[in-house]
Amino acid sequence: MLQNLGDKLKGQRWLATVVLGLLALIFAIWGAYGIVNISFGAPDYGLKVNGERISTETLNRAWQERQGQYQQTLNGAEMSEAQKTMLQQQLIDDYVRQTLLRQRAEQVGYRATDSQVREAVLSEPAFQVDGKYDPRAAKGMLAQLGMTEDGYLAERRQALQIGQLSEAIELSDFLTPTELDRIYALENEQRELRYALLPPDHFQAAVNIDDARIKSWYDSHQNDYMSPESVRLQYAELRLDAIASQITVTPENLQAYYDKNQSRYGETEKRHAHHILIALPAGASAAAEAAALAKAQMVVAELKSGKDFSELSKKYSADPGSASRGGDLGWADKGTYVASFADALFSMQPGQISDPVKTQYGYHVIRLDETRPAHVRSFAEARAQIESDYRRDQAGEIFGDREEQLQQKLEAGASGDLDALAKQFGLQTGEIKDFTRSSGGAPLGSKQDLIRAVFNNDAVSSGKIAGPVALAADHLVVFKVLEHHAPAPLPIASVRDEAIAAIRKSESTSAAKAAADDAVKRLRAGAGFDEVTKILGVNAAPAAYIGRSDPQLPAQVRQAAFAAPRPDGKPVYTTVDMDNGAAAVLAITAIKLGTAGANPQNDEQLITQYMRRDREGDMRAYVLELQRRATVQRNPSVFE
Repeated sequence: MLQNLGDKLKGQRWLATVVLGLLALIFAIWGAYGIVNISFGAPDYGLKVNGERISTETLNRAWQERQGQYQQTLNGAEMSEAQKTMLQQQLIDDYVRQTLLRQRAEQVGYRATDSQVREAVLSEPAFQVDGKYDPRAAKGMLAQLGMTEDGYLAERRQALQIGQLSEAIELSDFLTPTELDRIYALENEQRELRYALLPPDHFQAAVNIDDARIKSWYDSHQNDYMSPESVRLQYAELRLDAIASQITVTPENLQAYYDKNQSRYGETEKRHAHHILIALPAGASAAAEAAALAKAQMVVAELKSGKDFSELSKKYSADPGSASRGGDLGWADKGTYVASFADALFSMQPGQISDPVKTQYGYHVIRLDETRPAHVRSFAEARAQIESDYRRDQAGEIFGDREEQLQQKLEAGASGDLDALAKQFGLQTGEIKDFTRSSGGAPLGSKQDLIRAVFNNDAVSSGKIAGPVALAADHLVVFKVLEHHAPAPLPIASVRDEAIAAIRKSESTSAAKAAADDAVKRLRAGAGFDEVTKILGVNAAPAAYIGRSDPQLPAQVRQAAFAAPRPDGKPVYTTVDMDNGAAAVLAITAIKLGTAGANPQNDEQLITQYMRRDREGDMRAYVLELQRRATVQRNPSVFE
């Protein structure tokens, strides 16, 4: 979690707000910017937006990050020059949009207060441990980023400003009654559909495969049969639990820690009780409720007459968890039970039997056995937890200090001797012979942040120690790539079965598609649907009206049915290719226009969906206008 944020921010700080979830909409908007001034000199900047400079260094760091992310999708294959050019242009476009929106937010007076910034920082998941803000985690994260507190707060403030601007634009949108009527007519429309599925298995028997076909397929699909890119990886770990196990503990230390933190070892009041449940189903009639209450009252009477609680619980109780134990609920605090049960139990005296108490489960008869007042556990009672807490607290301080010192050491240019570094910082070392880009390697696992860092171009080629990468809040790793193995073709013999399966799937899928196309030709020529399905050897259900979200038929069939033209006096026939290799033949024979009110919940969802679409469109138009008016100067050699 932490390294993910670190990678994003360190590689391209302008993208911090995407990582933090504040500007996902903005960065989804693509397009060209307006007035572009391309200098033919040697500018000392990478990009200039309305006079504001963005350094070449900043853009190149961002490019390295984006290149690494895209490279991973190619499984180690090289990017083409066209792909590089496209990604670099997108990167520049992103910077232009982000800068223009921030400038506009400042120009029209949007401001983020100190309290808003503080709330955003406290709620940042990367700064939290067990769901709560932790200053040590925040400090460690910023140290990993090489980022000052003031710099981070400034970027957060800017992100909040842009969020206020985008929110104001979106809230100005609305739908007219005429637009709503058109939406209901379109989205609640129903179409009469009959369809037949042609599964690829239906055509597999006709597929002929020999050695020459396998070799041809293998040669033309070489990228499908490559070994994964891998490295031999030397690593060293810093783990909180390992540090904690080495902490020296004395009785005096633990006593002092207990005296200082006694509130940690407090226990709320607990009560030990038995109960008998007379079940009452949800929505039961008044007569059923009266019968359940009468039965519970009968149980109370039997108990007060001296009958054994345990025996009556086994006889009457519908609570499967406690009935076999004679109704014993054990020790529990008030928060364990539903409110009405808890209120009754915690108002009773030991030995008392309650009148029937109603909850959502039915009627309960309760007996309070013992109470244990709220108290602070003694040192002896809590000693095991005290020692564990003491070790973790002491280890946490050491962990944070070592993490910061390790980061500084690496930034200063540590030598390539990982063993020496591990010895200096108390790290545990290991080696993974085959750490792959696709799945990582044990014992470090397959965390994507680590995989990206390991296969970063600099880490692979430099032979330097890289990292640290946080695998968890209390676990980080530094590493060194000892050997790099590029993807290589696998022997054809080792992938023969895979190739045969792929050929069979490809050719049977093509055959299903061809049969579906031929069926549509027959239908358009006047053949009946039953006649065509008989020729194909498949069955088809009778025609039925369907809606756009009808769950009773495949989504691709439903989508194709509503993407087809409306029938105008005669059926519309079409085909659709299915994800599983099947093909479908569709006949759309009639339509019913939709109206409002048939499904109020669905209508409300439709309004929300269209409002969101319109707001996104408004935001897109707003950004495009900012770009049209902008003066942008770009350094054409920024990535050289």
